[in-house]
Amino acid sequence: MQRLLNTLYVMTPHSYIRLEGDAVVIMVPPEKSDSEPVEKPEEQLETELQLNKYQRIKQAMIPFLNLEAIVCVGNSVLSSPLLSYCAKHACRVVFLDRNGRFKARLEGGISGNVLLRQAQYRQADKPDVCLTLAKSFIAGKIRNSRQVLLRSARDSASSSDQAVLRAQTQKLLASLRALKVAKSLGEVLGIEGEAATGYFSVFDYLLKPEQREVFEFKERSRRPPRNRMNALLSFLYTLITHDCVSALETVGLDPQMGFFHQLRPGRPALALDLMEEFRAIFADRLAITLINRLQIQKDDFDERIGGAVYLNDKGRRTVLTAYRQRKLETVQHPLYKSAVAIGLLPCEQARLLARFLRGDVEHYVPFLTR
Repeated sequence: MQRLLNTLYVMTPHSYIRLEGDAVVIMVPPEKSDSEPVEKPEEQLETELQLNKYQRIKQAMIPFLNLEAIVCVGNSVLSSPLLSYCAKHACRVVFLDRNGRFKARLEGGISGNVLLRQAQYRQADKPDVCLTLAKSFIAGKIRNSRQVLLRSARDSASSSDQAVLRAQTQKLLASLRALKVAKSLGEVLGIEGEAATGYFSVFDYLLKPEQREVFEFKERSRRPPRNRMNALLSFLYTLITHDCVSALETVGLDPQMGFFHQLRPGRPALALDLMEEFRAIFADRLAITLINRLQIQKDDFDERIGGAVYLNDKGRRTVLTAYRQRKLETVQHPLYKSAVAIGLLPCEQARLLARFLRGDVEHYVPFLTR
């Protein structure tokens, strides 16, 4: 039986994380401040953290049992014994900057089935297989995006909002039909881009009217996000990417060797492929819920010089708490006909993908929500 393991998120600035027996101990500065820490060069900051680690007080002690990963958001230092212990016990360590952007991952030696990875590389060299998988990934994305719009249309009290959302669902349905007959990855990319543009063009209508001015969403923007909604979505997408990387490595696949996203050094192309079917139902739906329930508000974001907008410490804590709770919820898996924890869906889909690449099944079926 697959277990839903825990991820430890360390967000307190200047934390020192060490090993004590079979537990992770988090040490924090004795005087905590809500103000933004003074920016310092990375080398100077790391030296200060190492020199002052014994001046910190114990904030938390977490047993390693059922711990899958440690995610450090912002500036933290991990002891060498802890890093060695994590590598030995297959506990990944992920570093994100304060804005939630990926910096690095540390893990032990490569494990998994080398024959499965060999099959993956061979299939990735076949244009027809790449096209088939790309169409499956994007079909899952478009279909699930359409379900998000349909659900919001049903829940909306405004007839005009319902009309706008339902009109866009018809366009997404047309995109699905076009995707069926696509003959190349370029066509799939064009259909995906057009569908995403249309989907995000009505994103404001998913929000309650009183929230639309604060969280106005004109278009998707990244590196950096230019408004609060983009900042929230980017942070959630980073979390899902990490979960998809972990799921693929768990079943023995190489997250770097994708079939739809372009291959680049250090880019988890297959994880980005896999996460397409989870964007709308996991990240987008969670973002809308947090905003409409007033769990995320204007003061949870910081605006930077140049127009960049990022979640602040308070906002990140709220999002991470909701994200963990969301992963524990269960949904009906359409293939297994049984309840599956949302946090395990990437693992289940990674297993289905592995079976397809090995030739055990004829098709890879994306996860489709109702």
